Amino acid sequence: MKRHALSTRLWHWLNAWAMAVLFFSGLGISNAHPRLYLGAWGFDPATAWLEVPRFPFWMTIPGHYSLAEARLWHFLAAWPFALGLALFLVAALASGHWRRFVTHLHEWRLGAIREDLVKHLRRDFAPPPGESFNFLQKLLYGLVLFIGLPLMILTGLAMSPAMDAAWPWLLDLFAGRQTARSIHFVTAWALFAFFLAHILAVLLSGPIGQLRDMITGGKVAEPSAPPIPAEAGA
Repeated sequence: MKRHALSTRLWHWLNAWAMAVLFFSGLGISNAHPRLYLGAWGFDPATAWLEVPRFPFWMTIPGHYSLAEARLWHFLAAWPFALGLALFLVAALASGHWRRFVTHLHEWRLGAIREDLVKHLRRDFAPPPGESFNFLQKLLYGLVLFIGLPLMILTGLAMSPAMDAAWPWLLDLFAGRQTARSIHFVTAWALFAFFLAHILAVLLSGPIGQLRDMITGGKVAEPSAPPIPAEAGA
């Protein structure tokens, strides 16, 4: 058995590329109007709830100021990102793979959470017996896969005037286009923080083996056979 299925590996690397392009082209788009508002409209700097710093060109796609090019890059990565996530979620629901990210009631006890945090600080990332992930991993992966990434897609669609006729309820859902833009921006940085934590965990838990398994699939060790009773061997 492979540790990572082929579909999981393909989605992982496609998603990594798409999210990188989306994030850094999004910084280029932000430079065009580096302020965030709430509600349906937002133009006056006096009504902005956050003044966003202008990002240097080495952080943006493209590497110079061009709102048009940044939007083209953003849309280029948005479609494979959205379709890949939709296929992944459908496959996870159909196969029961989503259960790997479900936390249990006993894991929410303060003592259990403290123990899990201590294990992570000691670089012990091994999951409990019978589990694919430990509590913190299930919590973070579940939030990212089932809340963060879908939220990015929905808020992105809500910001598009072309979606007003097709899905007018999106603007009501997020209380206006500018609120959707603010949620989109904040969620993007939350996902970036998760990405950094994910990379750090990989580096601390053996990056060569982790990368190899995510490329080749790796293998799951077969359980050893139980010992033969003395009476049976006699």
